[in-house]
Amino acid sequence: MKTTPSEPLPAADAKNALSEENAPDNTEHSTGVYMGVHEDTSTGLSKQLPAKRVFPFGIYIHWPFCKSKCPYCDFYKEVRKNVPQEEIVNGYLKDLDFYHRLTETKTVTSIFFGGGTPSLLEPQHIEKIINHISKKWKIGTDVEISLEANPNTDRPNLFADLHHAGINRLSLGIQALNDRDLKFLGRTHTLAQALTAADEVLHNFDNHSVDLIYARPVQKLSDWEKELAQTVKLGFRHISLYQLTIEEGTVFAAKGIRPLAENAAVKMYDFTNDYLHHHGYPQYEVSNYGFPCRHNLLYWQGDDYIGIGKSAHGRFRVKDKIYASTHPRNIEELTPAERAEELVIMGLRLNRGIDKQHFKDCCGLNFTDAVNPHRLSELVKKGYLEETSDNICATPKGFPVLNRLIEELCC
Repeated sequence: MKTTPSEPLPAADAKNALSEENAPDNTEHSTGVYMGVHEDTSTGLSKQLPAKRVFPFGIYIHWPFCKSKCPYCDFYKEVRKNVPQEEIVNGYLKDLDFYHRLTETKTVTSIFFGGGTPSLLEPQHIEKIINHISKKWKIGTDVEISLEANPNTDRPNLFADLHHAGINRLSLGIQALNDRDLKFLGRTHTLAQALTAADEVLHNFDNHSVDLIYARPVQKLSDWEKELAQTVKLGFRHISLYQLTIEEGTVFAAKGIRPLAENAAVKMYDFTNDYLHHHGYPQYEVSNYGFPCRHNLLYWQGDDYIGIGKSAHGRFRVKDKIYASTHPRNIEELTPAERAEELVIMGLRLNRGIDKQHFKDCCGLNFTDAVNPHRLSELVKKGYLEETSDNICATPKGFPVLNRLIEELCC
């Protein structure tokens, strides 16, 4: 797959976007703004009238810093002490100003603080970022504002403070529900800390999610069933479950640790889907169950979003152009074919698959013109894909081999 955009932002567009006339006000007004922020206690933002049709548009804030790096992690992270939070956040605000000039007509429907460990970011800085966004863009009446957090924290009342700062959806990274496997995964919290944090999250938030990693080496299906049962009893609205993979460059790879055997992992995956569906958590994406995360749906559906922070990226449309962005403020144009390939890769992860009309709205190409039509026909006949006049999706037979299906469609 091509991920490197092919053409820079046209000079005329960039010049217009950065014109002095459109220069933003970088001043934080800490009194009047905060009064407005808390008018709506469900979102932390002042209510606004919805547009006739609001197209999803999200903002991702990447906080790359962690207390330690887990041995399975291959994401960009920094382990540092004495992080200059205020300085970094002020840089984020300037980046937001830059992207606002290009996307000022859009309505923000979701904000996501990811990492790294964004729960290490002081709540007053989180509020400052949310506040700044609400001054620059229109905000959807039911905006979703998510933050990823670890169970252990040195800050009392962290989750209450995060809710007060404007977070209305909390994703808790528990990863395992026994101390032995928590230690194996390099997590710095205990099971007792995880359960205490879960109680605090459910007490402070109406919308919440929990992350776990399964298919650990030598993990038995019966043990995983117990963890699933305990997870369901916790009562989170959303569950994210990720099969452990050993990626190059990680500590696990260097140690020669091998994942669970493929056949055992497939059985665990099938059991997980059936178990969670039976207990009220239907699968809606390869690794996600229950009440959907609307921000992540942006990525899978191909909607617009901007990314702020070192490892963040964005995809957004300006008039009839499609742009990709990376840090720091690098913007290049994507061809319709490049964007179409991304839409196939992401869209087929959803159980409902790809809406063909939305696909065309996002990249300008018909789905059948963007893939190998011969391979598409074969995969439908063999029962790996299901196609209607409006939609294309993977079948239960196709989901376990989704990567291979995508390779064949995009060849």
